[in-house]
Amino acid sequence: MSDPNVIDAATRRLQLALDALEAAVEHRRESDHDEQKLLTQVYALGSDRSRLASELDAVTARARQLEATNEDVARRLDSAMATIRSVINGHDG
Repeated sequence: MSDPNVIDAATRRLQLALDALEAAVEHRRESDHDEQKLLTQVYALGSDRSRLASELDAVTARARQLEATNEDVARRLDSAMATIRSVINGHDG
């Protein structure tokens, strides 16, 4: 009878299908793990970006403040030098 051969062939096909299913499940598990790692990295990058943007805003504000202070000091120095020149010129003449 050929029944045992048919059953053996069906059993082999079933085993191959189960092996393929197991491999697909393992591949999916790895893909899900990789996706989770990527999501974690994206979240970390987003947090870093937010922190860096905030720091950049603070540094930019500080640079503007220093620039304004520098301009004020330059004006005061120019005024002081003009006053000193006028005092010197007033004593020379």
